[in-house]
Amino acid sequence: MQKFLSKSYIETENIASKLAQTLKGTEIIAMFGGLGAGKTAFTRGLARGLGIDDGVSSPTFALVHEYDGKYPVYHFDMYRINSFDDLYTTGFFFFFYNGIMVIEWSENIENALPDDCIKIYIKHISENEREIIIEGADTI
Repeated sequence: MQKFLSKSYIETENIASKLAQTLKGTEIIAMFGGLGAGKTAFTRGLARGLGIDDGVSSPTFALVHEYDGKYPVYHFDMYRINSFDDLYTTGFFFFFYNGIMVIEWSENIENALPDDCIKIYIKHISENEREIIIEGADTI
């Protein structure tokens, strides 16, 4: 487990960018944290670290955004997923190990996550501060 204190969205992005340097291209990254915690900022930094210049935004209504960089990145939002049937209709399982999956609102699908996924917990501490805990990844 690695623990960080981020004092800005830029620091959050930088932590994620460093994590990106350790990835091999088939990871599943499960993100946990409430609304406004910084999950999309973390994903933006991860994408930047993988050479993705496209604007990264939350896929809340699209459910998944695809980005091309060093590896393909599939950015999921599971906020509106309430059942296994909902999850299955997203094509979620098709993407397993076919690139890097980054999953926001993993709380909603925790039982469907593989044991070897990387877990990111982002906790809102104050207006600008976030505690970020990374489990299951190489040291950054």
